[in-house]
Amino acid sequence: MLNVEAIRKDFPMLNGKKMQGHDLIYIDNAATTFKPQCVIDAVTHYYTDLSVNCHRGDYELSYQVDTEYENCRKAVAKFINADAREIVFTSGASASLNLVAYGWGRKYMKEGDVILSCEAEHASNILPWMKCAEETKSVIEYIELDEEGRLTVENFKKAMHEGVKVVAIAQVTNVLGFEVPMKEICKIAHEHGAIVIMDAAQSIPHMPVDVREIDCDFLAFSGHKMCGPTGIGVLYGKFDLLQMTDPFMLGGGNNARFDLCGNILLKDAPYKFESGTPAIEAVLGLNAAIDYLSAIGMEEIHAYEKMLHEYAIDKLSKLDNIILYNKHADGGIITFNVKDIFAQDSATYFNTQGIAVRAGQHCAKLLLHRLGTGATIRASFYFYNTIEEVDRFIEVCRSATIENCLNVFF
Repeated sequence: MLNVEAIRKDFPMLNGKKMQGHDLIYIDNAATTFKPQCVIDAVTHYYTDLSVNCHRGDYELSYQVDTEYENCRKAVAKFINADAREIVFTSGASASLNLVAYGWGRKYMKEGDVILSCEAEHASNILPWMKCAEETKSVIEYIELDEEGRLTVENFKKAMHEGVKVVAIAQVTNVLGFEVPMKEICKIAHEHGAIVIMDAAQSIPHMPVDVREIDCDFLAFSGHKMCGPTGIGVLYGKFDLLQMTDPFMLGGGNNARFDLCGNILLKDAPYKFESGTPAIEAVLGLNAAIDYLSAIGMEEIHAYEKMLHEYAIDKLSKLDNIILYNKHADGGIITFNVKDIFAQDSATYFNTQGIAVRAGQHCAKLLLHRLGTGATIRASFYFYNTIEEVDRFIEVCRSATIENCLNVFF
């Protein structure tokens, strides 16, 4: 198991931080994660020691920035077992997913074509395809989820047909935390001539992901959910598909030349997608985050989070006032409610006890009718959370009565 106490010393936010007079217990890691000192140092290093543009200058400092920037592209490629040419830097997973819907979907989808998704998707992986369907007159169909809310191979097979051109689903869902069997789904989709866009925002930070083994066509994730800076994301795409895809924006850096007649020659992927000055400091920070996670080990991270989840679920299941929605999640996400109390009111009570959780619809509004509630609370663990923090979380759950939750407002 991980040496969590040693790991926690790497994170300034975990060293003596208080909230509402209590030691902070941060279990909103599915929203964003804390940053280790090495990531903070990498960002500071850019502003302190480099602080010039990349891919623009013919002087030593610019060359140094170019080298560090492209080293991150290589690091990302190695992290997910891709080629560096297949790694596009964006502002986040949302930007990556929108780029595919805009640059590939609007270009190649036509009237009557089908986009296949499911009701558990995050808004960033369904709204771009809704817009694409509107503009191309294609249609969206949904894979039926099982009783738990899990997407199974069997139900995918039932939903798949020759009219499907795009499959857009998350490898790990952000509300229920179920892992989707992506390798099998990609194989079936390809047999029907469809491409697969995989939202990996909730999987890349928590488990090993190999795009060659899975054989997805596009994949998107964000840096800030994996100990990296905000403002940086990644789009992976098979190189031939990236070459077929239009950029979302045009501008400096993505073209080889253009002339007065309006002729534009774009660069090859990935550079044709990276117009303008990028978030250089965030890219360097992402590199540091990847190095940090790799040194700990993604298998070890995944196993530890599952242990925390199982430990917490075992104790929560014994509380009469807690409704659990995902007892069998495959990672560190626990979605629940306190009986007879609105989710945001419960979360406010947790706040008074120093515990940071997420309450609401979690950007997955299609899932609400299946859960039978308008909002839920989500606690999401990461590898720096401790058993002691889980015990304190359980203690607060036990004390979350109607009286205690409502008294915080008076």
